[in-house]
Amino acid sequence: MSILLIEDDQSLAELLTEFLSLSGYEVVHCADGEVGLATALNTSGIELVLLDVMLPKLNGLDVLKILRQQSELPVLMLTARGDDVDKVLGLELGADDYLAKPFNDRELLARIRAITRRTRETSDTERQSKSPLKFGDLIIDSAKMTVTCRQQNLELTGSEYALLKHLCSTPGELVSKAELSEQCFGRRLQAFDRSIDTHISNLRKKLQAAQSTCEVKSQRGRGYGIVEG
Repeated sequence: MSILLIEDDQSLAELLTEFLSLSGYEVVHCADGEVGLATALNTSGIELVLLDVMLPKLNGLDVLKILRQQSELPVLMLTARGDDVDKVLGLELGADDYLAKPFNDRELLARIRAITRRTRETSDTERQSKSPLKFGDLIIDSAKMTVTCRQQNLELTGSEYALLKHLCSTPGELVSKAELSEQCFGRRLQAFDRSIDTHISNLRKKLQAAQSTCEVKSQRGRGYGIVEG
């Protein structure tokens, strides 16, 4: 698996490249946003982008914004610790997850594996055995990793897709944020983690734009559920 690392801190980039290489990944490194964006859009085989926020020439948020107009390549944002503005903006722009610096190498590896696990296509056997999941006017095709609404394709990030699929598997039921985090993101819910809320907000906007009859409902402090209006 190839990972694109867009990071201007040369020392950190070297450490991450060495660690990820030892963990079995091929790493392509770019030191500025412009080159990183071009590499993400024009290099085949890349399965995930590690994207720093503070970059020369083109900052990470602008890179993500432009990338999302042309690609659904999974993106893990690297943000400054405590900078909640960057975290929220990154998620709103379509990042799959974020990790605050300084971070533990094992935590980074766990996040990468969780993202790739939920975005990678299923095997040929799974594709043949899984029939599309239908709820309301939504059709979720696990084999193709696609969602359609009234025969129109919904452009969802990997995180949005995972959340929608899990909610549609238990329609009308309230699902806790803790369960959504563990089942969809592969990690325990952390205190003050608003990533699920932001992904759900983005998902709601896309369902509304598609004029879907399905709506994601929330109950403060408890969780989310999907219903058909």
